[in-house]
Amino acid sequence: MIQRIKTAFLAHPEAVNESYFEHMGAALRYAGTFAFCAFCALVHAFLPFLFEKTASTIVKKMVADMNARMAAPQGQVAPGAQAAE
Repeated sequence: MIQRIKTAFLAHPEAVNESYFEHMGAALRYAGTFAFCAFCALVHAFLPFLFEKTASTIVKKMVADMNARMAAPQGQVAPGAQAAE
């Protein structure tokens, strides 16, 4: 039973060459960034002169960061990627 739980929690982080806590930190950082992007898009919907390119610029940077993290060996951060805090 414990092994099943451990496997369920660690399978995906290991598949992307991260520890559980590295993956948790990265996912939480992305969640916060997505929340900020959602706020910017909501404001932009009503006030189109504000945040004209903010969300799209941030999303493009996030995609580049995710791609760089996937390419980096475990325990290392690829150049240009942010370290998990």
